[in-house]
Amino acid sequence: MNHIPHARRAAAAFTISLLLIFGSFISAGAQGRARSRTASTPDAQPSTQKTTAARGKRPRLVLLIVVDQFRYDFLARFDDLFVKNGLKRLMVDGASWTQANYDHTPTYTAPGHATMMTGAWPAETGIVGNDWPDRDSGKFVTSVSDTTAVLLGGAEGDAASSPRRLMGSTLGDELRLQTNDRSKVIGISVKDRSAILPVGRHANAAYWVNQRTGRMVSSNYYFNQLPAWVQSYNETRPADKFYGAKWERLLPESEYLKRAGLDSPIWENIGNVAGDTNAFPHTVTGGAPSPNSNFYLALDYTPYSNDLLVSFAQQAITNEKLGEDDDTDVLSVSFSANDYVGHRYGPYSHEAMDITLRVDRSIAALLDFVNARVGLQNTIVAFTADHGVAPIPEHASALNLPGGRIKGEDVLRAMRLGISARYNPKNTQPDPTGDYVQKFGERDGFYNGNLYFNPVATKRDGINSEELERTACEAAMTVPGISRCFTRTQLQSGAIPPADPLARRVLHGFYPRRSGDVVVVYEAFKYLDATTIPATHGSPYSYDTHVPLMIMGAGITPGRYAQPATPADLAPTLAAVLGVQAPSNTVGRVLFEGVAATAKAQK
Repeated sequence: MNHIPHARRAAAAFTISLLLIFGSFISAGAQGRARSRTASTPDAQPSTQKTTAARGKRPRLVLLIVVDQFRYDFLARFDDLFVKNGLKRLMVDGASWTQANYDHTPTYTAPGHATMMTGAWPAETGIVGNDWPDRDSGKFVTSVSDTTAVLLGGAEGDAASSPRRLMGSTLGDELRLQTNDRSKVIGISVKDRSAILPVGRHANAAYWVNQRTGRMVSSNYYFNQLPAWVQSYNETRPADKFYGAKWERLLPESEYLKRAGLDSPIWENIGNVAGDTNAFPHTVTGGAPSPNSNFYLALDYTPYSNDLLVSFAQQAITNEKLGEDDDTDVLSVSFSANDYVGHRYGPYSHEAMDITLRVDRSIAALLDFVNARVGLQNTIVAFTADHGVAPIPEHASALNLPGGRIKGEDVLRAMRLGISARYNPKNTQPDPTGDYVQKFGERDGFYNGNLYFNPVATKRDGINSEELERTACEAAMTVPGISRCFTRTQLQSGAIPPADPLARRVLHGFYPRRSGDVVVVYEAFKYLDATTIPATHGSPYSYDTHVPLMIMGAGITPGRYAQPATPADLAPTLAAVLGVQAPSNTVGRVLFEGVAATAKAQK
C-alpha cells in the first residue's frame, strides 16, 4: 500500500526543514551536562534557570499525559466543568486535533500506548494486544511480560515486565541516542504496559503499581535496585492512607443527573468490585479489614489512584531533576483509573463523569508543579488517550441501538463445525480436525477475535492453509453479530483495499508472528467474549478510535484543527519540533498545520 511510504516521505521532508529552523535547539542541547542512568539525589532543589523558546533553546522537558479510555467526546461533554489550569489550559493554549482516530484494531491499552510515541501501528510495533497466544512458547504472554527479568520492589514471586516485545524505537529512545544518553526518559502508570511502552526500550526507568502491595515497582531491565528515592516513597505506604476513604461526587448530584442520567442503572450490575456497590458514595476497602491486595485492587477503581500517580510523578521530577538542563527529558504519565472505572460503570455513568472531572484536576496539579519547577515555557505537553470505549450493550439496546454480547465460544464452535464439515464430511470419529485449532496450555487458540491454527496438525493432514482460513471465515460469518472476517492470506498478500477503512484498521493491527490466521470483527455496539464486565473496547468503530490529541509548547501554534490525524502522528511531530530523528518504524505524519515553524518556513 503506497500511502504508508508517502507518509514516511512527508514526515522526513518536513523534519529536514524543521531541523534547519530549530538548529539552535540542537546546538543548545549538545552543551548540556552529562547525567547517568541512576537516580538523582532526593534533596534536589528547584531549578533557578528558565530557558525560553524565544531565545532559541530546545524545550527542557516533554511531558506526555495519557488518560486511559478517555473518549474524545468527554471533552465536549464536560469541558465547561474543567478547571482553567487543567485540560482547558491545553485546549486554549495548545493545538487540538478534533478528528484524531486510531487507524488500527484492536483498540486496547497496550497497542495504543505503543503507537503514540513510536508513531507506528501494531503492524510495526508488534504489540497486537494486551496479551496474546505465543506460538513459540505455546503459552499466553502479555505485551510486556519477560521471564528473564526480575521484579524490583514487589511481592515475592510476582512476574516482572520489560519492553523487550516492543519492536522499534520511541521518541525517548531517539532523544537518548542523540544526546549520548544525557536525556532522561521515564514512564509512570498504574499498569506496567502503560508505563513501559510509551518510553521504549532504552528508557532510564518505568514504574508501575504492584497490586498485591500497592507499591511502585520496576524491573532489573532498567537497574539492579530501585533508586533510593523510590524506596523511600514506598516506605511511607502512600496508598494505605486511602483505606476507608469515601469517594463521593465532586459536584452536586443534579449536575450528574442532567448529564449522565440516573445513578446505578440496571446495566451497571453485570460486574462488581469486592466490597463495592453500584451507587455513590463508594467506600474504598475492597472488602478487606485492613489494607491488603483486595484493597489495592479496589483503589485502582477510584480517582485516588490518579492522585497517587501525580504525587509519584512530582517525586520523579524532583529527584531525577527532570527538565533542569538543556538536554530534553521525557516524562510519560498515564492515568489508568479512568479505564478501570469506565469498564466497571460504563462511559455514561456518574462515576465516569466524576473521574473525568477529577483527572482534569489531577492534570492541573501536575501542570502547576511542572510550571513551578521547570516552567511550562520550557516544556512541551502532549495529551492523548490509548483508546475510547463503547456503551454498555444493554444500555445501547435500551436506546434502540444494536447492542449485544457475542460469546467467543459460540464463534469458535461455529468455526470448528465448519472446518469439520469441510475436512471430515463422513463424520469420522475421533474427528481428525479436532486439533486443527492450536491449544495454548489449557486454552483454545481463539482470542481477541484471532483464531490460531495448529501448523503441526494441518501439515500432518496436508491441509491447504488458504482454504482452511477461508473455511473458518465462512463459518464465523454465520454467527449473528459477526460483521467481517479476514484471513492471514488476505492480509499478507495485499488483498486489502486501502479505501476500506475497517479493513485497513485490521491490516494495521496485524503482525504476522503474533496475530492469528483468521481475524473476526463484530458489529458496532456489540462485544465479543466480554460477558463479565459492563463496558469494554477493542473495536474499529469511532467510539473506540476517536481520542483527544493536543500539544502545547514551543514550536506549536495554538488552535483547533479539523484535519484528519492519529495518535501515530504525535511522535513524528514531536521529533520534528525537537529536531531529532523520528522513531524507526514511524508511519504517522508531521502535523504541520499545528507546528509554528511551518508558517516561518513558507514566508
